[in-house]
Amino acid sequence: MPKPIQWLLSLVFIVQMYLAMAVIGLIYLPYALINRDGAVAACHAFCAWVRFSLRLLCRLRTEVRGEVPQTEVLIAPKHQSFLDIILIYGALPRAKFIMKAELRFAPILGWYALRIGCVPVNRGKRGAAITQMMADVKSGLARPGQLIIYPQGTRVAPGEMLPYKIGTAALYSQLGQPCVPVGANVGLFWPKRGILRHPGLAVVEFLPAIPPGLSNAAFMALLETRVETSSNALLAEAGYRAAGHA
Repeated sequence: MPKPIQWLLSLVFIVQMYLAMAVIGLIYLPYALINRDGAVAACHAFCAWVRFSLRLLCRLRTEVRGEVPQTEVLIAPKHQSFLDIILIYGALPRAKFIMKAELRFAPILGWYALRIGCVPVNRGKRGAAITQMMADVKSGLARPGQLIIYPQGTRVAPGEMLPYKIGTAALYSQLGQPCVPVGANVGLFWPKRGILRHPGLAVVEFLPAIPPGLSNAAFMALLETRVETSSNALLAEAGYRAAGHA
């Protein structure tokens, strides 16, 4: 397909995606107000629509590999674009994110994020926020689920290297739960900046869980090795080379 047409279809996709977010948010609002399950259902419906419309308009197929966790675990994925958020959340039964506190004020997205149990964190106050979340789960005020934290703290383009932050290890130790690493190649097709969405097969891969109880250093080394090995293999499978795209 000629690049100008692909760019135009990508723009159409982006516009309709945000319209769909508003429409789905409004349709599910009564259910979500009554029951938090309604908010989860709305978010799952939005993720399914994004995957469908992405394939229809941009010829970008998506795939989730590996064993998807069903119990309370910590999820530590590679973060390359909004697409890995869509694929990972859509696959998990009851996920919630560690999110920047300012996202609470984003239209539609912010309210639904709080409703599904996302944990807004101010810089330097993550420990207190997680302690409160754990207390709420224990007391029954919040439902248990899969907590997602991005160990590099931001979107990382293919080929770009950013350090893994020790805060993930602190959370792993504090929760005392297994941690499931997730690899991805989605940044090849849906970049962290720009409009163009490229055709192909975007993949996220759930990897074997890291058991609780490891030291911070051992955990971080194992997490980084698993996530980077998986992500590099998925990038190579899609034709990525260090010097550029095949």
